[in-house]
Amino acid sequence: MPMPGMPDAGPTTPAARRAGLKPEEIRKLDAYFKRTFQNPQLQVKARPRKDDSCELYLGEEFLGIIFKDDDDGELSYNFSMAILDVDLD
Repeated sequence: MPMPGMPDAGPTTPAARRAGLKPEEIRKLDAYFKRTFQNPQLQVKARPRKDDSCELYLGEEFLGIIFKDDDDGELSYNFSMAILDVDLD
């Protein structure tokens, strides 16, 4: 609820932009990653305790998080991967 005299933030607030992922979206993301990187070992999985994102794995190895971003009706997905400096050696 907006405060009197303050504009409503609308759907661009982080909570509104990161709506829950549906199983169909996870299936589409899984197919996209396998097709794009030509690797059937890639898997997109739902997160155990979060529904605003999913996880990408290569076999059993965790690669990163995929967030859904619905900004003013323009839907996109953001992939975030952390790389530890010890993994670069």
